[in-house]
Amino acid sequence: MSFCLETYLQQSDDYDILIKQTGFKDCAKLIKEKAKSVVYIKPGEKILGARIIGLPPIPIGIDEENVKVMMPYTKPCYGTAVVELPVDVEEIDKIKAVAIK
Repeated sequence: MSFCLETYLQQSDDYDILIKQTGFKDCAKLIKEKAKSVVYIKPGEKILGARIIGLPPIPIGIDEENVKVMMPYTKPCYGTAVVELPVDVEEIDKIKAVAIK
């Protein structure tokens, strides 16, 4: 399945914005505190169809039990937010594949 985060956020209500219009450091802190497990990626990695930007290493929260991810998402003119959304298991595997070891 091909996933596009931008399209998903525009066309679905099945996600939560945990914090918005804030800085990347606050988003990273929230993910580290709230996520069931955390993996780290390099800036510029493509996650869910979007290039993720921020201060390295970038935390991505993974909830394998509920098949959800929690990630920072920066949108010009809106700032950075943390979104939590359901994904396919394959998307979690893709995130783990690009995680910093």
